[in-house]
Amino acid sequence: MMKSQTVPLQSLHPLKWDLGLPVNFEKVLIPKYPDHFQFAKAPNGTRSLRLVQWHEEFAVSALQRSNETSEKGKEYRQFKSGYTALTFPMSFPKGYGGQKKVRAWMEEFHKLPYISPYDDSKRIDPDSELMEKRVVGVLHELLSLTIHKKTKRNYVRSLREELILPHKFTRLFTRYPGIFYLSLKCKTTTVALREGYRRGKLANPHPLARLREKFYHVMRTGLLYRDKGVKMIPQEILLNDVEDETGQEESEEEEVEIGDDCYEETSEMGED
Repeated sequence: MMKSQTVPLQSLHPLKWDLGLPVNFEKVLIPKYPDHFQFAKAPNGTRSLRLVQWHEEFAVSALQRSNETSEKGKEYRQFKSGYTALTFPMSFPKGYGGQKKVRAWMEEFHKLPYISPYDDSKRIDPDSELMEKRVVGVLHELLSLTIHKKTKRNYVRSLREELILPHKFTRLFTRYPGIFYLSLKCKTTTVALREGYRRGKLANPHPLARLREKFYHVMRTGLLYRDKGVKMIPQEILLNDVEDETGQEESEEEEVEIGDDCYEETSEMGED
Protein backbone atom coordinates (compact mmCIF):
# COMPACT_ATOMS: atom_id res chain seq x y z
CA MET A 1 0.00 0.00 0.00
CA MET A 2 3.00 2.31 0.35
CA LYS A 3 3.51 4.62 -2.63
CA SER A 4 7.23 3.71 -2.81
CA GLN A 5 6.72 0.10 -1.65
CA THR A 6 8.93 1.09 1.29
CA VAL A 7 8.07 1.60 4.94
CA PRO A 8 10.32 3.34 7.51
CA LEU A 9 11.29 0.99 10.30
CA GLN A 10 10.70 3.72 12.85
CA SER A 11 7.05 3.76 11.73
CA LEU A 12 6.77 -0.02 11.65
CA HIS A 13 8.16 -0.68 15.12
CA PRO A 14 5.18 0.86 17.02
CA LEU A 15 2.87 -1.41 15.02
CA LYS A 16 4.63 -4.64 16.03
CA TRP A 17 2.04 -5.57 18.65
CA ASP A 18 -0.93 -4.69 16.44
CA LEU A 19 0.44 -6.58 13.42
CA GLY A 20 1.56 -9.60 15.44
CA LEU A 21 5.24 -9.18 14.54
CA PRO A 22 8.01 -10.56 16.77
CA VAL A 23 9.79 -8.04 18.96
CA ASN A 24 13.03 -8.58 17.05
CA PHE A 25 11.43 -9.12 13.63
CA GLU A 26 14.32 -7.33 11.92
CA LYS A 27 16.69 -10.14 12.95
CA VAL A 28 14.51 -13.24 13.06
CA LEU A 29 11.86 -12.66 10.38
CA ILE A 30 13.12 -10.41 7.58
CA PRO A 31 16.36 -12.39 6.86
CA LYS A 32 14.27 -15.53 6.26
CA TYR A 33 12.57 -13.96 3.24
CA PRO A 34 15.28 -12.26 1.14
CA ASP A 35 13.15 -12.74 -1.98
CA HIS A 36 10.40 -10.60 -0.46
CA PHE A 37 12.08 -7.92 1.66
CA GLN A 38 15.33 -6.03 1.91
CA PHE A 39 16.63 -3.23 4.08
CA ALA A 40 17.12 0.14 2.42
CA LYS A 41 17.94 3.73 3.30
CA ALA A 42 15.47 6.46 2.44
CA PRO A 43 16.61 9.77 0.86
CA ASN A 44 16.41 11.40 4.30
CA GLY A 45 18.71 8.73 5.73
CA THR A 46 15.98 6.79 7.53
CA ARG A 47 16.42 3.01 7.64
CA SER A 48 13.51 1.37 5.86
CA LEU A 49 12.09 -1.94 4.72
CA ARG A 50 11.53 -2.35 0.98
CA LEU A 51 9.48 -4.82 -1.02
CA VAL A 52 11.78 -6.71 -3.38
CA GLN A 53 9.19 -8.15 -5.73
CA TRP A 54 5.51 -7.41 -6.26
CA HIS A 55 3.20 -10.41 -5.88
CA GLU A 56 -0.21 -9.84 -7.42
CA GLU A 57 -1.80 -12.65 -5.42
CA PHE A 58 -1.08 -10.77 -2.19
CA ALA A 59 -2.53 -7.49 -3.46
CA VAL A 60 -6.11 -8.40 -2.55
CA SER A 61 -7.84 -6.34 0.11
CA ALA A 62 -9.81 -7.80 3.01
CA LEU A 63 -12.99 -6.28 1.58
CA GLN A 64 -12.42 -8.05 -1.73
CA ARG A 65 -11.68 -11.38 -0.04
CA SER A 66 -14.76 -11.18 2.18
CA ASN A 67 -17.00 -10.49 -0.81
CA GLU A 68 -15.39 -13.20 -2.91
CA THR A 69 -15.91 -15.90 -0.28
CA SER A 70 -19.26 -14.76 1.12
CA GLU A 71 -22.80 -15.21 -0.15
CA LYS A 72 -22.30 -12.05 -2.23
CA GLY A 73 -20.42 -14.02 -4.86
CA LYS A 74 -22.63 -12.75 -7.69
CA GLU A 75 -22.15 -9.15 -6.58
CA TYR A 76 -18.38 -9.66 -6.48
CA ARG A 77 -18.35 -11.13 -9.99
CA GLN A 78 -20.23 -8.07 -11.19
CA PHE A 79 -17.66 -5.88 -9.46
CA LYS A 80 -14.82 -7.74 -11.17
CA SER A 81 -16.58 -7.17 -14.48
CA GLY A 82 -16.86 -3.45 -13.76
CA TYR A 83 -20.65 -3.30 -13.35
CA THR A 84 -20.91 -2.56 -9.62
CA ALA A 85 -18.86 -1.16 -6.75
CA LEU A 86 -18.08 -3.00 -3.53
CA THR A 87 -19.78 -1.71 -0.40
CA PHE A 88 -18.27 -1.41 3.05
CA PRO A 89 -20.04 -3.25 5.89
CA MET A 90 -21.92 -0.78 8.06
CA SER A 91 -22.82 -0.91 11.75
CA PHE A 92 -24.18 2.44 12.90
CA PRO A 93 -24.62 3.62 16.49
CA LYS A 94 -28.19 3.52 17.78
CA GLY A 95 -30.38 6.25 16.33
CA TYR A 96 -27.89 7.25 13.63
CA GLY A 97 -28.08 4.74 10.82
CA GLY A 98 -31.87 5.06 10.52
CA GLN A 99 -31.79 8.72 9.51
CA LYS A 100 -32.89 9.29 5.91
CA LYS A 101 -30.14 11.81 5.19
CA VAL A 102 -27.50 9.38 6.40
CA ARG A 103 -28.89 6.49 4.35
CA ALA A 104 -29.09 8.63 1.20
CA TRP A 105 -25.55 9.91 1.71
CA MET A 106 -24.11 6.44 2.25
CA GLU A 107 -25.94 5.09 -0.80
CA GLU A 108 -24.26 7.74 -2.95
CA PHE A 109 -20.92 6.94 -1.29
CA HIS A 110 -21.24 3.24 -2.09
CA LYS A 111 -22.06 3.97 -5.72
CA LEU A 112 -18.57 5.37 -6.21
CA PRO A 113 -16.06 2.88 -7.68
CA TYR A 114 -14.08 0.93 -5.13
CA ILE A 115 -10.35 1.64 -5.48
CA SER A 116 -8.19 -1.09 -4.06
CA PRO A 117 -5.59 0.25 -1.60
CA TYR A 118 -3.01 -1.72 -3.59
CA ASP A 119 -3.80 0.07 -6.87
CA ASP A 120 -1.99 3.14 -8.13
CA SER A 121 -3.91 6.30 -7.20
CA LYS A 122 -1.70 8.94 -8.82
CA ARG A 123 -4.31 9.77 -11.48
CA ILE A 124 -7.11 10.38 -8.97
CA ASP A 125 -7.95 13.98 -8.13
CA PRO A 126 -6.80 14.44 -4.49
CA ASP A 127 -9.83 16.66 -3.76
CA SER A 128 -12.42 14.36 -5.29
CA GLU A 129 -14.97 12.12 -3.57
CA LEU A 130 -13.36 9.19 -5.31
CA MET A 131 -10.06 9.88 -3.54
CA GLU A 132 -11.92 10.10 -0.24
CA LYS A 133 -13.38 6.65 -0.83
CA ARG A 134 -9.91 5.39 -1.73
CA VAL A 135 -8.56 6.77 1.58
CA VAL A 136 -11.42 5.08 3.46
CA GLY A 137 -10.42 1.84 1.73
CA VAL A 138 -6.78 2.27 2.76
CA LEU A 139 -7.72 2.85 6.42
CA HIS A 140 -10.14 -0.08 6.27
CA GLU A 141 -7.42 -2.37 4.92
CA LEU A 142 -4.81 -1.21 7.42
CA LEU A 143 -7.12 -1.93 10.35
CA SER A 144 -8.11 -5.27 8.80
CA LEU A 145 -4.46 -6.32 8.87
CA THR A 146 -4.16 -5.77 12.62
CA ILE A 147 -4.70 -8.58 15.11
CA HIS A 148 -7.33 -6.76 17.16
CA LYS A 149 -8.80 -4.73 14.26
CA LYS A 150 -7.68 -1.51 15.88
CA THR A 151 -4.61 0.64 16.41
CA LYS A 152 -3.60 4.03 17.75
CA ARG A 153 -4.22 7.08 15.61
CA ASN A 154 -0.62 8.25 16.01
CA TYR A 155 0.63 4.98 14.51
CA VAL A 156 -1.42 5.68 11.39
CA ARG A 157 -0.19 9.27 11.29
CA SER A 158 3.42 8.10 11.09
CA LEU A 159 2.52 6.34 7.81
CA ARG A 160 0.49 9.21 6.38
CA GLU A 161 2.87 10.24 3.62
CA GLU A 162 3.57 6.70 2.42
CA LEU A 163 -0.13 5.81 2.43
CA ILE A 164 -0.99 9.10 0.67
CA LEU A 165 -3.43 10.13 3.39
CA PRO A 166 -4.68 13.74 3.71
CA HIS A 167 -3.36 15.93 6.51
CA LYS A 168 -6.69 15.82 8.35
CA PHE A 169 -7.40 12.12 7.81
CA THR A 170 -8.69 11.76 11.39
CA ARG A 171 -11.96 13.45 10.40
CA LEU A 172 -12.78 10.41 8.25
CA PHE A 173 -13.12 8.29 11.37
CA THR A 174 -15.96 10.50 12.60
CA ARG A 175 -17.34 11.17 9.12
CA TYR A 176 -17.91 7.43 8.60
CA PRO A 177 -19.08 6.15 12.01
CA GLY A 178 -20.67 3.12 10.38
CA ILE A 179 -17.21 1.88 9.36
CA PHE A 180 -14.90 3.17 12.09
CA TYR A 181 -15.10 3.64 15.82
CA LEU A 182 -12.99 6.31 17.51
CA SER A 183 -12.15 5.75 21.19
CA LEU A 184 -10.50 8.12 23.68
CA LYS A 185 -10.17 5.47 26.37
CA CYS A 186 -7.09 5.49 28.60
CA LYS A 187 -6.23 8.99 27.35
CA THR A 188 -5.26 7.48 23.99
CA THR A 189 -6.97 8.03 20.64
CA THR A 190 -7.63 4.59 19.18
CA VAL A 191 -9.46 3.79 15.97
CA ALA A 192 -11.20 0.45 15.47
CA LEU A 193 -13.01 -1.30 12.64
CA ARG A 194 -16.67 -1.68 13.58
CA GLU A 195 -17.23 -4.80 11.50
CA GLY A 196 -14.45 -6.54 13.45
CA TYR A 197 -16.51 -6.48 16.66
CA ARG A 198 -19.79 -7.93 17.87
CA ARG A 199 -21.08 -6.65 21.21
CA GLY A 200 -17.65 -5.36 22.14
CA LYS A 201 -15.79 -8.59 21.33
CA LEU A 202 -13.81 -9.63 18.27
CA ALA A 203 -16.13 -11.23 15.72
CA ASN A 204 -13.46 -13.54 14.28
CA PRO A 205 -10.55 -13.57 16.75
CA HIS A 206 -7.12 -14.22 15.32
CA PRO A 207 -5.35 -17.22 16.98
CA LEU A 208 -2.81 -14.80 18.44
CA ALA A 209 -5.64 -12.68 19.86
CA ARG A 210 -7.08 -15.78 21.56
CA LEU A 211 -3.67 -16.58 23.05
CA ARG A 212 -3.26 -13.04 24.33
CA GLU A 213 -6.72 -13.15 25.91
CA LYS A 214 -5.86 -16.40 27.71
CA PHE A 215 -2.62 -14.92 29.01
CA TYR A 216 -4.43 -11.80 30.20
CA HIS A 217 -7.07 -13.97 31.92
CA VAL A 218 -4.36 -15.93 33.76
CA MET A 219 -2.64 -12.73 34.88
CA ARG A 220 -5.89 -11.16 36.01
CA THR A 221 -7.25 -14.17 37.92
CA GLY A 222 -3.82 -14.86 39.42
CA LEU A 223 -3.79 -11.36 40.82
CA LEU A 224 -7.31 -11.67 42.22
CA TYR A 225 -6.74 -15.01 43.95
CA ARG A 226 -3.16 -14.49 45.05
CA ASP A 227 -4.11 -13.73 48.66
CA LYS A 228 -6.41 -16.76 48.86
CA GLY A 229 -3.59 -18.98 47.67
CA VAL A 230 -1.24 -17.64 50.33
CA LYS A 231 -3.76 -18.41 53.07
CA MET A 232 -3.77 -22.07 52.04
CA ILE A 233 -0.06 -22.44 52.85
CA PRO A 234 0.77 -23.39 56.48
CA GLN A 235 2.07 -20.41 58.43
CA GLU A 236 5.20 -22.23 59.64
CA ILE A 237 6.34 -22.72 56.05
CA LEU A 238 5.82 -19.05 55.27
CA LEU A 239 7.78 -18.00 58.36
CA ASN A 240 10.72 -20.26 57.49
CA ASP A 241 10.84 -19.05 53.88
CA VAL A 242 10.30 -15.37 54.46
CA GLU A 243 12.39 -14.59 57.54
CA ASP A 244 16.13 -15.05 57.83
CA GLU A 245 18.12 -15.74 60.99
CA THR A 246 17.71 -12.14 62.24
CA GLY A 247 13.98 -12.29 61.80
CA GLN A 248 13.99 -9.78 58.96
CA GLU A 249 12.31 -10.39 55.64
CA GLU A 250 14.59 -11.54 52.86
CA SER A 251 12.53 -10.11 50.06
CA GLU A 252 9.39 -8.18 49.49
CA GLU A 253 7.02 -9.06 46.69
CA GLU A 254 6.58 -6.29 44.17
CA GLU A 255 3.05 -5.16 43.50
CA VAL A 256 1.88 -5.49 39.91
CA GLU A 257 -1.06 -3.55 38.61
CA ILE A 258 -3.07 -4.48 35.58
CA GLY A 259 -5.11 -1.72 33.98
CA ASP A 260 -8.34 -3.61 33.28
CA ASP A 261 -10.03 -0.52 31.88
CA CYS A 262 -7.49 -0.34 29.07
CA TYR A 263 -8.11 -3.93 27.98
CA GLU A 264 -11.89 -4.08 28.07
CA GLU A 265 -13.59 -3.50 24.75
CA THR A 266 -16.41 -1.01 24.41
CA SER A 267 -19.74 -2.67 23.70
CA GLU A 268 -20.83 0.23 21.50
CA MET A 269 -18.67 -1.13 18.67
CA GLY A 270 -20.95 -4.11 18.33
CA GLU A 271 -24.24 -2.23 18.39
CA ASP A 272 -26.23 -1.77 15.21
